[in-house]
Amino acid sequence: MPYAQVPASIQGIAMNPVLSARALTLCVLTATRTTETIEAKWDEFDLENQLWIIPKERMKRSIEHRVPLSDQAIAVLRSITRAEGSPWVFTGQSRKTSEIQPLSNMAMLNYLQKTLGHKSLTVHGFRSSFRDWAGETSSHSREVIEHALAHSLADQTEAAYQRGDYLEKRRALMADWGQFVFEKAKFPA
Repeated sequence: MPYAQVPASIQGIAMNPVLSARALTLCVLTATRTTETIEAKWDEFDLENQLWIIPKERMKRSIEHRVPLSDQAIAVLRSITRAEGSPWVFTGQSRKTSEIQPLSNMAMLNYLQKTLGHKSLTVHGFRSSFRDWAGETSSHSREVIEHALAHSLADQTEAAYQRGDYLEKRRALMADWGQFVFEKAKFPA
């Protein structure tokens, strides 16, 4: 989706209280991958300090990823009722065993394509929308943007010297993204 269309789409999605809509909204606001979002556990979040720490075991590169949370992302999290007995933010249930588990990895895609009718869109594509928006409209550096996406640096030498994760700069980037996405509306409580 072209980044200019993201605000109207996400604001409409965020109005829906179903869990897959809330998961999709958080996924877009944090520029995370589908599995990082649907397998999120409540104990990974520090709402007071507006931070989500995704353990390395759940990351594509096997490196812990600290995600600064915008005010809008915090509002999404606060709008979700914790499922009793479940560690997951987005709790699903196995159809075969009735076992509590994370939301299905197809839930957000089905919501996007079947419920909303955006048949040509993917959840992962919103990461590209974020990247295009950040690169084309913001003054945030390429390194900060790439760290927000948890990408590895292509240059091995540069990667060897890069020790930090630009957390405070990414905090500003994600705040700008949250404001862009919800520029004319507030997230419903």
